[in-house]
Amino acid sequence: MKTYPYLCLNKNNKTMAQFKPQVTYMTNESLHDYRVERLRVTSPYITKVFKTYAELKKALKEYILHNHIADEPVFVTRSRRGEWGEWFEKWELVNGKPTITKKGWQ
Repeated sequence: MKTYPYLCLNKNNKTMAQFKPQVTYMTNESLHDYRVERLRVTSPYITKVFKTYAELKKALKEYILHNHIADEPVFVTRSRRGEWGEWFEKWELVNGKPTITKKGWQ
């Protein structure tokens, strides 16, 4: 049987994605660096990878609060147990609490 680094088999022998959850956000500093130093900085977004989704959720409020760009949400991509593909969530602060405003499968 061939093995692939990012695919695994579940109990029904169907392939599914398996990767670490990550949060993507933009700050004023990262946007400034992107605009000024285009040759060195390839994206205005900062990406942080976490071991588990639970760890990501604990740290999420801090990433949203440090996101100083007005109306710019924080994006989370992750795999879900038993399902194939990349799951996308858009988080924003609603009444001081991190809330998913949009989610879906990519």
